Amino acid sequence: MYKIPQSVLVVVHTPALDVLLIRRADSAEPFWQSVTGSKDAPHESCAATAAREVREETGIDAQAPGCVLRDWRLENVYTIYPQWQHRYAPGVWHNTERVFGLQVPARQAVALNPREHTAYAWLDWREAADRCTSPSNAEAILLLPRMTTP
Repeated sequence: MYKIPQSVLVVVHTPALDVLLIRRADSAEPFWQSVTGSKDAPHESCAATAAREVREETGIDAQAPGCVLRDWRLENVYTIYPQWQHRYAPGVWHNTERVFGLQVPARQAVALNPREHTAYAWLDWREAADRCTSPSNAEAILLLPRMTTP
């Protein structure tokens, strides 16, 4: 079954703007990123995808007390990396990614699936943006201070 070329990017952060990054297991070079993932079905909402992916990739419940999931109403359209092209239907070269923020009360331990991710780090938002492999992920993190201001 091919992946749906609609996904989410979720910047998980604390009120102090510490950002969670996770390291992909399927990359030879260190590939640090925020939580990402594709819709499971075309009718799945982006918010539902965001909450599901956060739980699957980190064990964090986006609906737990003190957590706030925000749709930043931003979308990135990007060319799918060649090493992951086989996951999509033939002729699909672009993915549309919706950006969310998930504020958690504080830094916390994360439960990673070792087939998907090998490490995690909580970093100051500027340091997290510098460590990200994906330019669109780094750009999203740099928007964090503006997106969390009431």
